[in-house]
Parts: sequence; C-alpha cells; structure tokens
Amino acid sequence: MKRADVKRRTAEGVTFDTQIMANPANTAEWIVFFKKDAGRSFFLVDAAEQVESFASLDELVVELRAVGIKRLEVQL
Repeated sequence: MKRADVKRRTAEGVTFDTQIMANPANTAEWIVFFKKDAGRSFFLVDAAEQVESFASLDELVVELRAVGIKRLEVQL
C-alpha cells in the first residue's frame, strides 16, 4: 500500500494493525506491515510498488506519523 493510500484511509477513519519488522532481505533495515480485517495484509510500498525499507527506526516512525498511524508494534 502506498503512503497516499494509507494517509487517505486513516483520514477516513480506517484503522490498521501496524507492525514494524526487520527486513528479511537486510536485517539492518526496517519494513512496515499493515494488517486489515478479513485477513488482508499490506506492506508499505513506493511508487514502483516495491516494498519500502528504512535504515532508521526513528525515520520510519516519523514517516508513519505523517500518514496518520498512531499505534504500532515493533517486531524484533
């Protein structure tokens, strides 16, 4: 799911179970996983539909706040 979609949906009142986890391809980076009802799940992706990864957990939290995410779980 792209940032604009997350922002729009959170503005509409949609809530996500948001998880931050280590990127399996590079454990020094972080990725975002959104769980939605009915078993649907999404990763945060860029404009090219590639899963976005972040080198800094602090940077990632700032990004998530900007799109309206208020709660998240960190998977170590």
